[in-house]
Amino acid sequence: MNKQEIIQADQDYFMNVFGPRFPIVLEKGEGVYLYDKEGNKYLDFTAGIAVNALGYNYPEFSEALKEQVSKLIHASNLYYYEIQAKLSKLLISNSYADKIFYSNSGAEANEGAIKLAKKYFKEKGEERYEIITAKNSFHGRTLKTLAATGQEKYHKPYTPIPQGFKYVPYNDLAAIKEAIDDKTAAIMLELIQGEGGVNPATQEYIEGVRELCDQEGILLIFDEIQTGIGRTGSLFAYEEYGIEPDILTLAKALGNGVPIGAFLAKDGVAQAFKPGDHGSTFGGNPLACQAAYTTLSIILNQGVLDNAKEVGSYFYNRLLELKEKYDFIKELRGMGLILGLELDMEAKEIVKKMLDNGILVLTAGKKVLRFLPPLVINIEDVDQVIGVLEEVFSQIN
Repeated sequence: MNKQEIIQADQDYFMNVFGPRFPIVLEKGEGVYLYDKEGNKYLDFTAGIAVNALGYNYPEFSEALKEQVSKLIHASNLYYYEIQAKLSKLLISNSYADKIFYSNSGAEANEGAIKLAKKYFKEKGEERYEIITAKNSFHGRTLKTLAATGQEKYHKPYTPIPQGFKYVPYNDLAAIKEAIDDKTAAIMLELIQGEGGVNPATQEYIEGVRELCDQEGILLIFDEIQTGIGRTGSLFAYEEYGIEPDILTLAKALGNGVPIGAFLAKDGVAQAFKPGDHGSTFGGNPLACQAAYTTLSIILNQGVLDNAKEVGSYFYNRLLELKEKYDFIKELRGMGLILGLELDMEAKEIVKKMLDNGILVLTAGKKVLRFLPPLVINIEDVDQVIGVLEEVFSQIN
């Protein structure tokens, strides 16, 4: 099929939930570059929306998946798998948690975390079932995680949405204090709001929320779907704050493109789940676990975290130079390799111009340019992006 036939087939057969996509047909990837069907090359600063932490065709990762495919992709969770056991041990030994459950996506991981929080209080004989989340948050597209998302625009098409959520302003500890009552089971937060505009939590806020949860006997859930697995320069963003949650959710970069999610918890919380309380047909299958184990091993042992921190700092400073030069850049936010530039104009127009110049970037809301490159980018890659941004911005100014 040629490019136009592929685009037409999408219009003919695929449900129109994404709207018009960018008019390129991607065919392969290598390193931090993607190539379309016509042979054009794109420097990718999206990483599949924070998924492809190792970029594309990372040799060790590709070989591990090929070997696993030749052995076993799936049987069922009625049986044990060595690769699942190895992944669980690696994740738990490098986190605060004691227990883990595997899902297929971030939304499923968050759904499981919400279920665990509610079941925890059921087991204690307490009628606590409400979850406090932040305005401008994003927690997924299942009905329950959509309801957890603090953005009314996502609720409107599906009203009445599931109940049991309260929404408070982000980075506002007083608002959380006011929202807590005898029905509150948990507070669920992103440490950096990704879809909401690349908004980091302040240190004081996270410390205060943890203290509140301890005082009130409620659970703290960190949604690290976008920030986990090295994105901030630490394996988990909570390490940057020095504050541990009761439940942690992961997905995106965990499988480097192979769908897998997970939620982790301390044993005292995890014990609330009894046989039959939760499950998944595909979650934690051997292929997904091999992808996650290999990704995690590379990130932990091959200097990827240090690279994300060092190159992220360099990238931040280069973007800061642009902010000081162009008055239409209102704010620079982020940490490691999750960075956002807030503009006083529609960011999608900049994204289109960057695409025309062979650079893939994202938006976060209407006015924020979001950068989520593979964690293996280098300074030269950053300089290339800055150079194109400079060219695009100079035409605006």
